[in-house]
Amino acid sequence: MRHQSLKSLHYFFTTPLMPCPYLPNLMERRIVTELAGRDVHILHDGLSLSGFRRSHGIAYAPSCPGCNACVPIRIVVDGFSPSRSQQRIERKNRHLKWRECAAVATPEQFELFNRYQGGRHTDGEMAKMDESDYQALVEDTPVETCVVEFRDEDDVLVGVCLLDQVCDGLSAVYSFFDPALHKNSLGTYMVLWLARRAASLQLPYVYLGFWIKDSAKMSYKSNFKPCEMFRDGVWGEG
Repeated sequence: MRHQSLKSLHYFFTTPLMPCPYLPNLMERRIVTELAGRDVHILHDGLSLSGFRRSHGIAYAPSCPGCNACVPIRIVVDGFSPSRSQQRIERKNRHLKWRECAAVATPEQFELFNRYQGGRHTDGEMAKMDESDYQALVEDTPVETCVVEFRDEDDVLVGVCLLDQVCDGLSAVYSFFDPALHKNSLGTYMVLWLARRAASLQLPYVYLGFWIKDSAKMSYKSNFKPCEMFRDGVWGEG
């Protein structure tokens, strides 16, 4: 009995305090655990349902002292209806073609990733990533992951979404796009595509990571209705 109970143990750790990348003058700390083992897909599904996110081979959730601004959020696919402005974004990008690829990094993707970081997030940690770092971002995954590429009429890559599938939905790990096409609102378009794709697969949710009301980088996520947020251990209306 003792041996069986030890096999079921799973360890969680907290990270050192670091400056928060989203809100000024605050410190960030995460609780993390390794995604490994024979039942890693079950573990990943359970953690996703509990508000955790995946990065490489770990799952993490915020555990910041004195702050609960980061709230896990997901779109409820059944009943989702794009707003008028979102419908305009879909029409503006209806010429784009999408392709679902294996989780394998390519030089073409990295070149677009570099331009995106340089145009949108020059002060972020990801702007320092080299090609091997990008490869690890895409390929270092123990779960069911794919890359969705979006291309224009000339087959030029304009957007990429790194995507996990969990038991009850699609989980957007990271997305980036051509910053020169900012008027096309490709970030919003890719979220709309995720909602359509989940509906076609009869999956009830799209997980968008953390919503932060006072962060312009994150606050847009609540624009996709209906949505749910994870607070006090339960998912509820956002």
